[in-house]
Amino acid sequence: MSESTTTDPAGETPQMQGRDEPEAQKWLSGIVSLIGLWIAASPFVYEAVVAFTWNNVVIGGAIFLLAGYNYYRIVTDHPTSTSVMSLVALLALWTLVAPFALEGQFAMEGLEVAASALVWSNVVFGIIAAAMAAYIAYAGGRGVRAGTAAGTR
Repeated sequence: MSESTTTDPAGETPQMQGRDEPEAQKWLSGIVSLIGLWIAASPFVYEAVVAFTWNNVVIGGAIFLLAGYNYYRIVTDHPTSTSVMSLVALLALWTLVAPFALEGQFAMEGLEVAASALVWSNVVFGIIAAAMAAYIAYAGGRGVRAGTAAGTR
């Protein structure tokens, strides 16, 4: 996220270089936020056990809010929150693993965790959200480390 100022070919106005990276992070954060909204809503589209529904609603809602928060930070010219996006990546990984982790618990009670469409929805969107959130956290952290040394501006 390092930026440098140059002048345009006419030599009149300064232009910012490197602004496309925060722009990409902004849109990726928005997409991850919408994926979180889908994860929260998907148990109502497909059949699921009540406990699994709550898992998706809570985790999907958290992804929606945290990625939305990061989107808001970028829109208001604040740096990407690498810790928030790292947490989003972990929550997305839990979304990916949850159907298989909870399956054993519900199998003992004779219940099926969820419809296979919901399981595959969680797997696919969990992978996509985790990859995007991890990239945003990496790109945001890389910009901080690539800047000037502390106290030298």
